[in-house]
Amino acid sequence: MKKLLLLASLSVALSFTSVAAETEPGFKTICDGKSFAGWKMANENKDTWKLEDGAFVAHGNRNHLYYVGDEQPFKDFELKVDVKTAPGSNGGIYFHTRYQETGWPKHGFETQVNNTHGDWKKTGSLYDVVNVKESAAKDNVWWTQHIIVQGNHVTVKIDGKTVMEYTEPADYKPGKDFPRKISDGTFALQAHDPKSVIHYKNIRVKRL
Repeated sequence: MKKLLLLASLSVALSFTSVAAETEPGFKTICDGKSFAGWKMANENKDTWKLEDGAFVAHGNRNHLYYVGDEQPFKDFELKVDVKTAPGSNGGIYFHTRYQETGWPKHGFETQVNNTHGDWKKTGSLYDVVNVKESAAKDNVWWTQHIIVQGNHVTVKIDGKTVMEYTEPADYKPGKDFPRKISDGTFALQAHDPKSVIHYKNIRVKRL
């Protein structure tokens, strides 16, 4: 009888695992929730980041946490990050960027994380490219920020709702200090300032 119950329990567990695996087919988790393996902090204010309940927590002076766990650059992809903010917080998720020792990342794009911070460019904005004035997310509640890049087109979704779309013009001329040009690169998470507290977890990506 005990053997039958054990087999039944294992069957149920495997069934749930199978369902979970099929929920987001093709996605690969790029954070283990236990360490900073595969990620590298900028060389400033390294005490800004900590791990808490499986999440990277940004709380301190400016620092950017770059994904360095894959040598092949990401060009076309889908990236999903679960995010939670404390009131008044500012942060961001970068793509097509590259590791930088200090300062604000010059390469790639930032998708804004900001529900109630003073900056009017709110969550889901493609910062200084297509800005969103009202956030579809709320502080103190987890949401999923979903970034899709394919060809010259970028889409940002919050909990499945499309909040921003951008198609790079064929005649686009990159800026000097911040080119914001669709190309390829890696990802980065932003710690913006000491008053901001942002949690990032369940970071997963699918190449397209």
